[in-house]
Amino acid sequence: MACVGISPNHSWLFAGTKHSLRFPSARSVVAVRAESMTMEKLGIKVERNPPEDKLTQLGVKQWPKWGCPPSNFPWTFEAQETCYLLEGKVKVTPSGSNEAVEIGAGDLVVFPKGMSCTWDVSVGVDKHYKYD
Repeated sequence: MACVGISPNHSWLFAGTKHSLRFPSARSVVAVRAESMTMEKLGIKVERNPPEDKLTQLGVKQWPKWGCPPSNFPWTFEAQETCYLLEGKVKVTPSGSNEAVEIGAGDLVVFPKGMSCTWDVSVGVDKHYKYD
């Protein structure tokens, strides 16, 4: 992403994100905080690092859990699925596409009903999920 500018409060503004800086004292380190960012690619919506209050509002911790080891398998979503990855790294390639969507730990993801795809799990997955 290209830097768009620096605001008076020392926040770097990037396309779709805001990164805040705290200037260090002689003994501290610069702290960078990335705001939540949502994108949609190939019909899959991914929100990176959603705020904890959003996860609480959705009731994510009460959703069922599912996990799998590194593997590669086809999958079809019979209903819209929303999931929150606690662990893992996956490339999801929708059927008929040469492109993949990469998702990982800390992502809140929405898959549309009827999507057929292939999951290429490179790091074992542990996630909360719900169907709508």
